[in-house]
Amino acid sequence: METNNRKLLLGALCLATAAAIWGGTYVVSKSVLVYIPPMTLVVMRFLIAAVILGLVLLRQGQAQIERRDWGRMARYGLVGYTISISAQFIGTKLSSAHMGAVITSASPVFIALFARWFLRETMTPRKWGALLVATLGVLVVVGTDVGTPTASTDSSNWLTDGGAMLGNLFLVLAAVTWGLYTVQGKSLTERYPALTVSFWATVCGVVFTLPLAGWELWTQGFTLPTDPLIWWGVAFLGVLSTAVAFFLWVKGFELMEAGTAALFFFVQPVFGTLLGWLLLGETLTVSFLIGSVLILGSVAFSMRN
Repeated sequence: METNNRKLLLGALCLATAAAIWGGTYVVSKSVLVYIPPMTLVVMRFLIAAVILGLVLLRQGQAQIERRDWGRMARYGLVGYTISISAQFIGTKLSSAHMGAVITSASPVFIALFARWFLRETMTPRKWGALLVATLGVLVVVGTDVGTPTASTDSSNWLTDGGAMLGNLFLVLAAVTWGLYTVQGKSLTERYPALTVSFWATVCGVVFTLPLAGWELWTQGFTLPTDPLIWWGVAFLGVLSTAVAFFLWVKGFELMEAGTAALFFFVQPVFGTLLGWLLLGETLTVSFLIGSVLILGSVAFSMRN
C-alpha cells in the first residue's frame, strides 16, 4: 500500500508539473507564431527536445526498441507529435490562446474514452463525476466570453482562408489526437522506460513533420527573427514544453490509471492564469478561485482509494 501511494504521489507530481509548464505554452506559442510559421516551429521544438532527450538517454543506455514495436512507436509519434501538436499550433494561430485552452481542455474526456476502449480501464462513477466537475471548473476559470479571434491579415499565408472557425476545428482535432496519443503512450511504457518512449516519439515527430515544414517554407518563405525574446520562446517550447513536460506526462501515466491521470490536464488553465497574475499583473477573479477549487478537488477526489 505504501509503495502504491508513493507511485501515485510521484505520478501526481509529474503530471502537475507538466500541466504547469503547459499552462504558459499557449501564450508563448501565440507570440512566437507571429514570426515563425507553425510547421517550422513544430520542427524546431522537436529538434531541440530530441537533442536533449537523446543526450540523457545516451548516458543511461536505454535507447533500444524491439523491431516489432517500431510501427507502434511511429504511430505514437505521428498522432501525438505531428498531428496533435501541429493542429494545436495551427489552431492557436488562427483562433486565440484563450480558445485553445477552452477547446483542448476536452482532451481528458477523450483520454478516458480511449483508455476504456483500448486499455480496458474501468471508468467508475467516481471518475466520471470527477471528470464532469473538473470540466465545469475549467469553464468557470476561462469563462464563456472568449471573444472573437482575429486571423492573420497576411494574404500570402495559406492558413488565413479558413479564419477562426477553421482554427477551432484544428483545436478539436488536437484534443482528440492528444487523447489517443496519451493512451498509446501508456501501453508503450509497459514495455519501455518513459524516457525511451519520449525520445523516439520526438524523433518520429521530426521525421513526419519535416516534409510539412519544408513545403510551408517553400510556399511562404521565412525570415529569421532578430528579437531575442522570440528565440527564448522557441527555447521554452523545445526544452521545457516538449523535452521536460512530455517526459513527465508519459511518466505520470506510467504510474497511475489513465482515467485518473487525465484529470491533471485540467490544471493547465489554473497555472496559466496564475502565470498571468505573477508575470503580467493580471487580476485573479472570484471565478478563477471557484474553478480552481473544483478542478483540484476533483483530482483529489478521483485519487482517493
